[in-house]
This record gives sequence, structure tokens and C-alpha cells, in this order.
Amino acid sequence: MSNDRYFVTGAMGCIGAWVVRTLVQEEMPVTIFDLSDNRHRLELVMPAAALDKVDFVRGDITHTETVKSALVDSGANHVIHLAALQVPFCKADPPLGAAVNVVGTVNMFEAAKAAGINHLVFASTAGVYGKKSTYEERLMDHDSRLDPVNHYGVFKQANEGTARIYWQDDSIGSIGLRPYTVYGPGRDQGITSTPTQAMLAAVRGEPYHISFGGYTGFHYVSDVAKLFIQASQIAFKGSEVFNIGGAVAHMSEAVEAIKAVIPEALVTHEETPLPFPDGQTDEELRALLGDVPDTSLADGIRETIVHFQRAVGDGRLSASS
Repeated sequence: MSNDRYFVTGAMGCIGAWVVRTLVQEEMPVTIFDLSDNRHRLELVMPAAALDKVDFVRGDITHTETVKSALVDSGANHVIHLAALQVPFCKADPPLGAAVNVVGTVNMFEAAKAAGINHLVFASTAGVYGKKSTYEERLMDHDSRLDPVNHYGVFKQANEGTARIYWQDDSIGSIGLRPYTVYGPGRDQGITSTPTQAMLAAVRGEPYHISFGGYTGFHYVSDVAKLFIQASQIAFKGSEVFNIGGAVAHMSEAVEAIKAVIPEALVTHEETPLPFPDGQTDEELRALLGDVPDTSLADGIRETIVHFQRAVGDGRLSASS
């Protein structure tokens, strides 16, 4: 029997909910640490019987001693740190964004040190890169220049530096992962959430206009969750951050994939792209992890829509917005 036990922060968010779902499916003990007690995303992706297997600890990631105590008491030996505020919330309240995203990450490393854990995995973002016009290359490489254009990106860049210093000073290793446009059930906030919201609108028979166009790197949330778990399970010495590749596609391809499942879908999109690069390369991550989950855009959208259809049918989601 495995002695692995997981401590997951930010599990009430989209990626976090899927991480917990996947760990429970793999029969791994999980402790959730989150300030929110709103379980709607977890309930969307997991049955009640599965949630009963999870230990919930309510606490504030900005409180150092609270985080330390929670991790030590959990008995966990794996940490997946996802707690963060998204772009709009960091813009609206930069001090709070810095407290959660930056101080919270420092606290997580301090907690790992207190618990005797020498490795953790954390979420960075493609937002550490700059505007598309900054670069000659279309896709960002592992070592492309960082030039974030908002508070969220700056905070995540700070976390990458924090991780490096904890390896340098305390020998706590870490892997950071940089997702771009994550989609799938539970993705309902942030500037790149509108493709997922369009999928739900299509299920409800409602019109929806996706807020951006052009090319982007699409990541199916189930794949992203599995990548975080894979990264947490390898013996890694050092501090490194890796791009997630996913499916680099034009928004029109996403709309076509929605209509392939629901032909009558009333989904459109803006022509103006996000001001960021089209996507990322992920050769280094694949070299590190070996086989990685890589659901096609068409399959990921179909699975998302089927999940939404079931959730509307059984009442987990309402039939109208």
C-alpha cells in the first residue's frame, strides 16, 4: 500500500478540483487547504461519495503559522500548491493579490520546510511572458524572456524566483508548471475562461460570444491536473519551471469543435486576439515526465460538453444562466 499523502492548496478552484478528483480516483489520501468553503467546483466534478474521502482544512494561505500547522498535521509528503487569485482580482486589489499569490507561496515553502518535505509542485502561468510583439518566435520556449504585463504575471514570476531561492538556501526542490488557456468543467473565472463558458452556454441553448480570438494554447483541465500529479511524484532535485504545450489552435477551431457536438450552438468569438504569444513549446516537460496526457482540442471540448450535459441533467448545474 502506498504511503503517499497529498496536501493541495486552492482545491476549490478549477485545476485544484480536478487534481483532487484524480487523486481520489487513484485512492490517494488528500488534505485540502483553502480559505473558501464553497465546494461547487468539486461537486461538479466529483460524486459525494468521493468527496467524503477528502479531509477539508479551512485556512488562509497568507497566515504563515496556519499553513505550517495544517501541513504538519496533515501528515502529507506531497504538496501541490495552486492557491492564487486570478488576473481580474489581482488587478482590482493588488495588495491582496500579492498577499495571496506571493506571500502565500513563501508560506507554502516555509510550511514544507517545517514539515520536512523537500519537494513541492506549484502553478505558475504563461502570463510570465510578455506581449506577442515582444518576441520574434511564435511559441514561447522554456527559456524565452520573461516580461509580464500585469500584476498576476509579476506575482507568478516572483514565485518562480522564490522557488529558486528555497532550493539554493534550504534544498527544497520544486517544479512549477505554466498553463495558458485552461478549459473544462469548473473553469468559470479569469480572462481565458470564456471558451469554457461558451461550451456551457451551448449546452443550455443560449448564445455566447467568446471574448477573444486568434491563436492560444488550449489545455484540457483533466490533462493539467494529471501533469501536476505526475510532477509531484518524481524525484527532482533543483528548482525549475516548465511550459505546458497543449493544443495551439485558433479560436475558430474551438467554435467548430463546439458545433461538431452541438450543431445548433449559437457561439461566436471576437476576432481580436489576446496580446500574448500564440502558445508554448513543452519539449523539456516531456523529457522530464515521459508520457504526458495530451487530449486533442476536439476530444477535450466533446468531453467537457458531455460533462456539462450530465450536470445539467442531474441538477448539478442549472438549465439556464
